[in-house]
Amino acid sequence: MFDEIRFNTIERLPNYVFAVVGELKLKARRAGEDVIDFSMGNPDGRTPQHIIDKLIESASRSKVHGYSASMGIYKLRLAICNWYKRRYNVDLDPDSEAIVSLGSKEGFAHLVEAITNPGDVAVVPDPAYPIHSYAFILAGANVYKMDMDFDDGFNLDTKSFFDKLRAAFDKSVPRPKYVVVNFPHNPTTVTVEKSFYEELVAMAKKERFYIISDIAYADLTFDGYKTPSIFEVEGAKDVAVESFTLSKSYNMAGWRVGFIVGNKRLVAAVKKIKSWLDYGIFTPIQVASIVALDGPQECVEEIKEVYRKRRDILCEVFESAGWPIKKPRSTMFVWAKIPPIAEHLGSLEFSKQLLTEAKVAVSPGVGFGEHGEGYVRIALIENENRIRQAARNIKKYLSSLEKKV
Repeated sequence: MFDEIRFNTIERLPNYVFAVVGELKLKARRAGEDVIDFSMGNPDGRTPQHIIDKLIESASRSKVHGYSASMGIYKLRLAICNWYKRRYNVDLDPDSEAIVSLGSKEGFAHLVEAITNPGDVAVVPDPAYPIHSYAFILAGANVYKMDMDFDDGFNLDTKSFFDKLRAAFDKSVPRPKYVVVNFPHNPTTVTVEKSFYEELVAMAKKERFYIISDIAYADLTFDGYKTPSIFEVEGAKDVAVESFTLSKSYNMAGWRVGFIVGNKRLVAAVKKIKSWLDYGIFTPIQVASIVALDGPQECVEEIKEVYRKRRDILCEVFESAGWPIKKPRSTMFVWAKIPPIAEHLGSLEFSKQLLTEAKVAVSPGVGFGEHGEGYVRIALIENENRIRQAARNIKKYLSSLEKKV
C-alpha cells in the first residue's frame, strides 16, 4: 500500500557498480576461497603507536566523554593550520578558515549540501571518486562530467583540461558554479604542478566559480614528486576550499578525521550545517589527531615507503604475468589498463572474471564514471607475498583467455 510513496533523493543514485564485485567477493569467502583483495582503498597498516598512546591517555580522562564541538576543538584546528604552514607556508585562521570533519568524505558531502541550490551545475572530472559527483546529485544539482587527458607518467594534460573546462562554461546552462579537482587523483593517480592551480584560480576569478580541491593523497607521492596546494597561489582563498584526511597518511581510516580549509564563506557554511547535524568527533580522537599532525612525521615516510615498495613489486610481477602496468607517482592505487587479451570484456566483466577465476578482487574503472572504462583500480593494500601470489593467479587466468582465442 506504500509502493506509491517515492523517495526522490535516493532514486537519483544509481546501483553501486562496486556492489557487484563486493557480492562476488563475499560469496567466494563464504565458500572458503582465498580472495586477494585490491578492491577498496582501505589501509591495512596499523596506526602509529604514538597516536594510539595519546588516544588511550586522553580517553582515560573523566571529562572527555561528553559531546564535542561539531567544528572541531580549537587545538586541532590550530594543528591543521600549523600543518599547512609547515608544509606549504600558508597562513590560515583556525577560527574562520578551518573546520574538522568526520573524514574528508563527510566534509565534502556536507559542504556541498550547505552551498548547493537545486539546478546548480558543478564540473567534475570523469572518472571520479563517486562522492565528488553524487554529493551534488543528492543536493539537487546537475553535474557536468569532463574527461581528463594524461600521459604515461600520469601527468595531467593541462592544456586539454582548460580547453574542456572553458567549453563547459560555453555549453552549460546555467553556467557552472563549482569546479571539483582532486590531485593526486583518485582513481587515476594523475598529478599536477602549482602552475595548474595558478591558471585555475585565475579562471575562477574571471568566470566567477568556486573551486573545491581534495588533496587526500597529498602525502603519498613517489620518485621526487611533491603535491602542491591550491593555497600556494596568491588569492586562492577568495575562490577555493581544500580538504584533507588523516586516513591515508597516518593509517587512521577508521578514526574518521579530516578537515576543510580556505574560503571563509564556504567554511562558515560547513560550520553552520554541521552544528545542526552532528556533535563532532569523540574528543580523545581529536586530541590524538593533534599529535598526528604536530608530532614526528617519520611515520608518514614509513607508510609512504610501504606503498612505494608494493607499487614497484606489483608493476614488476604483473608485467611478468602478462599484464603490463605503468607506474604511478602518487596515491595508494595503480590505475591499470585492462590487458589487451581481455579488452573486449570491459572493466566490469573483467573484474568479475578476475575474482571468480583468479581470486583477485579489483575495482572496475566504469564504477568511477564512463571515462573509467577500459581500466581497473588496484589498491596497494595487500602485502608483498600476496601481490606475488596474485600475479601467479592472474598469469594462469590470462593464459586461459589466450587458449580461448
